[in-house]
Amino acid sequence: MLSVNSIIEMVMNLNKTHLESQVPTLTPMMAQYLEIKSQNPGCLLFYRLGDFYELFFEDAIVASKALDITLTRRGKAGDGDEIPMCGVPFHASDNYLSRLIKQGFSVAVCEQAEDPKTRKNAKGPLARKVVRVVTPGTLTEENLLDSKFNNFLMALVPGTSGKEKGQVGVSVCDLSTGDFFIEQTDFGALGSLLSRLEPKEILLPDFLLEEPDLFETFQDWKKRLKPFPKSRFDAENGEKRLQEVFATKALDAFGFKSRLQMASAGAVLDYIYLTQKDALPRLNPPRTLSAENHLYMDGATRKNLELFYTLTGQRSGSLLDHLDHTLTSGGGRLLVHHLALPLLDVEVLEKRLSLVDFFFCNGKVLADIRTLLAPIPDLERCLSRLSLGRGGPRDLGAIKLTLHQISALKTYFKNLIQTPDVFQKLVHHLGHFEPLLEKFTRALSDHLPLLTRDGNFIREGFLEELDTFIQLRDQGRTHIQSLQEKYAGETDIGALKIKTNNVLGYHIEVGANHHKKLDDRFIHRQTTANTMRYSTVELSELEQKLMQAADQALALEMRLFENLRDDILKASDDLVRAAKALSALDVAQSHAHLASVENYTKPELEDSTILEIQGGRHPVVEVGLKSQNQDAFIPNDCVLDQSSPFWLLTGPNMAGKSTFLRQNALIVILAQMGSFVPATRARIGIVDRIFSRIGASDDLARGRSTFMVEMVETATILHQSTPKSFVILDEIGRGTSTYDGLSIAWSCVEYLCQKLKSRTLFATHYHELSELEGKLSELTCHTVKIKEWEGKVIFMHQVIPGKADQSYGIHVAELAGLPKSVITRATQILERLEKPKAAPVLPLFEFKEAEKPYISPLEDALKSINPDALSPRDALEELYRLKSMTA
Repeated sequence: MLSVNSIIEMVMNLNKTHLESQVPTLTPMMAQYLEIKSQNPGCLLFYRLGDFYELFFEDAIVASKALDITLTRRGKAGDGDEIPMCGVPFHASDNYLSRLIKQGFSVAVCEQAEDPKTRKNAKGPLARKVVRVVTPGTLTEENLLDSKFNNFLMALVPGTSGKEKGQVGVSVCDLSTGDFFIEQTDFGALGSLLSRLEPKEILLPDFLLEEPDLFETFQDWKKRLKPFPKSRFDAENGEKRLQEVFATKALDAFGFKSRLQMASAGAVLDYIYLTQKDALPRLNPPRTLSAENHLYMDGATRKNLELFYTLTGQRSGSLLDHLDHTLTSGGGRLLVHHLALPLLDVEVLEKRLSLVDFFFCNGKVLADIRTLLAPIPDLERCLSRLSLGRGGPRDLGAIKLTLHQISALKTYFKNLIQTPDVFQKLVHHLGHFEPLLEKFTRALSDHLPLLTRDGNFIREGFLEELDTFIQLRDQGRTHIQSLQEKYAGETDIGALKIKTNNVLGYHIEVGANHHKKLDDRFIHRQTTANTMRYSTVELSELEQKLMQAADQALALEMRLFENLRDDILKASDDLVRAAKALSALDVAQSHAHLASVENYTKPELEDSTILEIQGGRHPVVEVGLKSQNQDAFIPNDCVLDQSSPFWLLTGPNMAGKSTFLRQNALIVILAQMGSFVPATRARIGIVDRIFSRIGASDDLARGRSTFMVEMVETATILHQSTPKSFVILDEIGRGTSTYDGLSIAWSCVEYLCQKLKSRTLFATHYHELSELEGKLSELTCHTVKIKEWEGKVIFMHQVIPGKADQSYGIHVAELAGLPKSVITRATQILERLEKPKAAPVLPLFEFKEAEKPYISPLEDALKSINPDALSPRDALEELYRLKSMTA
């Protein structure tokens, strides 16, 4: 039985001229399809046939399931079986591509490479070729990308010997924006790097998959890994590629410090050439992304603090979702970059904060800037598409609009006084594009088509020659109408019509009973059931003239498009610089807008180990309470300094311990990304690393229990923290037996205080740890204030000095709705455990079989009220009655 793979192998090995004789049942078109498919292994092949992209054989089966579209059959393969086939419309292909890419597929897009009108050989299928390979890491289409996130392609190259062993050269590139970064890290820090960059595709040598030290790191990224032979990651080839692309012999200026980095950067460039079929987008010169200059956070910390996604995987409710008041796509991406990589440099941070402060203190300027920034399109991604030859008239229009807004911004800025130096620098980087803007304003129409082949995107009056062609083309209908009226009058056939279709072109149509009225001028073309169709020399000449005018107009518009695109690409460096300046302005105004709406304050940054936060609030929880019309968020202070860097925090669940821990970590991150913070005052000594161990979850994919996950994360903290780090730990040791857990927690506290001396917030239910206060000079005890009233516990959400005398776990269980008999029994057991000598061994408890949930008198009274039947006076009386029940 002849399989598809067998046919592909035959096609690869057979001479094309003898293909049909060797495989009689294989049509020339299918032979062409399989040959192209064989040249693009690992990809689904979108094979262009007319207005559809078709897929055949296994590709069709896979794609039909992935896209939930109909699987049909076409012709027969070498084994006599019908060939599976499915297809998607060309005009809607981006939607289907998006769905396939999100599922991890790569797609080779195959187009016609010759015009059927001008082809020399009339036999066989039209020549076709793959024009690009669409992969998750090489997208450029606006509708396939998340506008406010980079779409990174990454390459990893490990060292194999000497000082480089255990090191990894890393390069990341975003084709859609031209951003290009390099870095070198070790195996242990690779997981953190992956979590902050979130690459969509990871190129690596195949032997790296067998590296035991990276098994755990790659576990979460295995669907994005793309292994290649070791030969594809050659440092010498990488150096040559870089020198060729960036037209320089000296790569030191870009920050390359090792052969590993050159090898990884070269692999990225080679992959771009491979997938884009030798086309290369405009790329920014590589920049180093050294972890030494940024606040370090491992993957677990980023996840626990919900920086980009909540613990359930939703973007809504994350810190980023709350922070993002940017108005441009570039500004959104820069905000993500700042949040992923907070800084350690106080001087740079002060410059960022000075710009935020300027907007914050000038509300009118802030409002005006927001209005001017709002219409700006995604300049960087427009440039990328144009440089790859995929841009269209709307990309030119987007650039024209951007230039117009830049001009408006610069005019507005001229009237501002007492602006910070960083502001003046950004204004300078906005550049001077007045001649380009003037040309584009004259050249482009107000309403632009998506594709250049649609034409009609050049404004009337820009080029006289084009206007002449368009006038003739657009008035063609008038000429046709005049000729129709002429023929109708001469033949006395009032129903005579001149029509057009794809087969005959323009033709004359009359009823079958009128054909005897036509003279020799009318040449018969076609007969249908009720009509007869004719042509004349005069009509053919007019049709030819109109077609030539349309073709000439479109060809001229296409040349003008190329000229305008070239003008843009010549100015691309200045445009990218302007785009970066716009993004920086957008991020600064976003921070200022948030600060004014939510009452944030400017942090005080210094190179010390102080962490002094007064009136601190959790940025996301506070907004959540407001949106649900609940009580206002309770602010809390936190002071960690050299004399007392360790707070031991006790108190019941639901009292707000975890919120307090997280909010202080988030305040540090906000400050070190250059944002104002939710506090009345924040004095922050620069933090080099933040570690978070909060919450409990297992990891079944790795065979880890909840306790094992907890211990792995705790081990990371104890190995990597420094005196300048900030550590938040919640309930260490609770996943095992009480004495085991208490022992581990106790030992961790001593290690953090005596050896690491990191600024630490340590929340626990082990009240025994309070005994360490006085023994460890670094440790002070704090608790969350609660109030007991009529046997109930009221959480005050206020952190105060002191120790909790109990956990109030049974009270929390009662609030959660456990059956009353279970609460009663738990209370008895607790009393027995707390006084083991005074109380006898408890007998088994007899639970009621069907215990109804407790309903308070107030709830019962509420259920009996029908609001629609109450007058305003009755409603007020009912309200007073209900209130009296709570007294």
